[in-house]
Amino acid sequence: MIGRRALLAAGAAFAASFVLPRSLAAREPDGYAPPDLEKMVPVEGGRVYVRVNGDLRGPKPPIVMLHGGPGGTHAHFLPALVLADERAVILYDQLDSGQSDRPGDPANWRVSRFVDEAELIRKALGVDRWHLLGHSWGGTLALEYGARRPAALRGLALASPLISTRSWIADANALRASLPTGVQADIAQCDVAPGPVCDTGTNAFYRAFNGREPATTAAVAYARAHPDGFNPKLYYAMWGASEFVSTGSLRDYDGEPLLAKLDGKRTLFLGGQYDEARPATLAGFAARVPGAEFATIPGAAHGIFADRPQETVALIRAWLARQDALA
Repeated sequence: MIGRRALLAAGAAFAASFVLPRSLAAREPDGYAPPDLEKMVPVEGGRVYVRVNGDLRGPKPPIVMLHGGPGGTHAHFLPALVLADERAVILYDQLDSGQSDRPGDPANWRVSRFVDEAELIRKALGVDRWHLLGHSWGGTLALEYGARRPAALRGLALASPLISTRSWIADANALRASLPTGVQADIAQCDVAPGPVCDTGTNAFYRAFNGREPATTAAVAYARAHPDGFNPKLYYAMWGASEFVSTGSLRDYDGEPLLAKLDGKRTLFLGGQYDEARPATLAGFAARVPGAEFATIPGAAHGIFADRPQETVALIRAWLARQDALA
């Protein structure tokens, strides 16, 4: 039996685990709607920062969004906060990223642990059903989560997802071959030894296929107000030092067999016209999931919410409505 002292100590520790890293009042204005709820949610290895806009108890299931990286933050999804006019929008920073705890322990950097993280957040928020969208590396986690076929999952959106490292590298090679000869020569240095020349080529690649529009004033302000952002150590450990060569723990990742486990009528594949995850590749993945939807955002690169926020949000809003209508 647990003694009274131990029980009180456990309760105090549990309460402390939800203390925010920085009070909302201390943050400068950033142009986005402030969260209606913030929590630090305990997960394996530490605590993750979660923000919610909208009513978690509303009539329509919330949508949770899983960010890219590894090592990115929830900030890419801020344009989607407008969806909170009809359902709760849940954003969070994965462990060792953004405002979440950063224990820096490589033992935590496992695909399965990051997938479990989402489910722990659902339970902590008391949500019994939700839609899930994962972008880029977050798409990997969404794929893995969807393949588990949890009862709580109403809709699954794989946005510009990393489905397998093999296909991602193949897309990168196809796209780099379309760039000017000088840029290709710079990128070729990434295959030998990442450095300044590689960085120059990579930045040109990013301007073409990662983000085609400059950051908005609101996005810049949000980044300034939330200085704990991208974690390069996590990215390097799981992916590698170059966009074009994976040397990290994801170098042999292959989630393609999981496509057969998805519920097609509840799955959407989407990406940008100029995406690193090429439309033709995503269309091929969607074709392997009978009943799945596929959509391309005109004019967008990999950063679909940043490049074409209105079009992306409108597409997701319509898809959510169709998912809500399913029995």
